[in-house]
Amino acid sequence: MTDSVTLLAIARRAVAQGADLLSSISPGAVHTKGDRDFVTELDLEIQRTVRLHLQSATPWAGFLGEETEGQATSESDTEYVWTLDPIDGTSNFIHGLPLCAVSLALLHDGKPKIGVIGAPFLGLEYYAGEGMGAFVNDELITTGTAQRLGDAIVSIGDYAVGDRADAANRERFALTRALAESVERVRMFGSAAVDLAWVAEGRTDGCIILSNKPWDMAAGVVIARESGAVVTDSDGREHSAVSRHTVAANPMISSELLRLISRALG
Repeated sequence: MTDSVTLLAIARRAVAQGADLLSSISPGAVHTKGDRDFVTELDLEIQRTVRLHLQSATPWAGFLGEETEGQATSESDTEYVWTLDPIDGTSNFIHGLPLCAVSLALLHDGKPKIGVIGAPFLGLEYYAGEGMGAFVNDELITTGTAQRLGDAIVSIGDYAVGDRADAANRERFALTRALAESVERVRMFGSAAVDLAWVAEGRTDGCIILSNKPWDMAAGVVIARESGAVVTDSDGREHSAVSRHTVAANPMISSELLRLISRALG
């Protein structure tokens, strides 16, 4: 078994390859996956490139990518699984918005142990390994210092699209209203990787994402935890692969933010 320092280096090289493609190649053909849900040719190319790198460096690990092409294993197939979102924030990327990233994590029995997020249009690389701290561009990072919601910047995940979006968005609208009435400012970045990384770095004080897909969340979760953030489900239980939602916040406002979520979601 390869040690954690080596695994983190492998992950950083893989994400660097993906980030280079993201920053230098146009989206190519854009295909529809569902209602207002898209995948580009570049998503697929990044996934193929990163997967080949990981297969060569860690042939004993499985792979779970967001895009179905080339997907070889499920989370239950092996003890160790790499999970990748080749472009987290595809809609942002298609429209020329810089808030998009390559997001890669290594799961061990479903728990993220290593995470790397490359946001090339912002010039940012975030990375962390369990017990190793969290970093941006090789500088150690920690969470923000807001001590109450009234002084906090909190981001929320995208509104729902597709089947049953109306029902899902009723929760999101209620949450948005509750936040607007309580926090300093509400933000929506359109990238779960950016949401979690910016909580880790202290650019924001919390984020609430009413979903939990491993390729979206795993890298950001380990980076946020290693920075000192509290990462939970919306009910306050420790975040895991089976959590319904993803909430991260600096420790000083975490409990207050979870109480707000409980009131808003009923």
